[in-house]
Amino acid sequence: MFIGHFALGFAAKRAAPRVSLAALCAAAQTADLLWPILVAVGAEQVRIDPGNTAVTPLEFVSYPYSHSLLFLCIWGAVFAAAYSRTSLLIFGLVVSHWVLDFVTHRPDMPLYPGSPRFGLGLWSSVAATVAVELPMYAAGLWIYARATRPRDAKGKWGFWTLAAFLTIVYIANIAGPPPPSVGALWVSAIVGGLILLVWIWWVDHHRDAFVS
Repeated sequence: MFIGHFALGFAAKRAAPRVSLAALCAAAQTADLLWPILVAVGAEQVRIDPGNTAVTPLEFVSYPYSHSLLFLCIWGAVFAAAYSRTSLLIFGLVVSHWVLDFVTHRPDMPLYPGSPRFGLGLWSSVAATVAVELPMYAAGLWIYARATRPRDAKGKWGFWTLAAFLTIVYIANIAGPPPPSVGALWVSAIVGGLILLVWIWWVDHHRDAFVS
């Protein structure tokens, strides 16, 4: 799942108006932020295999430290320690990554390193994946838009530009060609993830949250 994770980050702003949207989205995307780094250093493995599923050409050979339920609980606890008032929410966002990926992935999601792997395989159908993920994303954007207001034009148009960009990336990931190599994959994932987090922080910085 891609924009479904962002959907939870956007929606969480209502429950945690004082927390930066970048932190909320980073929590929901912790697994995918760690994963390319671990692939780069050889701790985890991925193979480019067009046709592996209808949605992604990637075969996730091994990713026990970024995507297992046990390690996501550990990363969630570490991340949550920095947010005393919203620690449970942050922890939940980190762990939610396993739940959403369990729904979408083929059986490749481990509970812990070396465990049997699980997955419901929503990615076997593009239509079903889009039918689930796009409404989730739209709901997350709507909740965020209702929980905040633009401070200036940057906050207004920056938000909608970001929303449109994530949608385009989502469609391109499904319809576009596979990455040319594993190296190109992890480089683009690391750089793209950092750019997105900075962009998300910038947009949120130009919006005011409604604090109850």
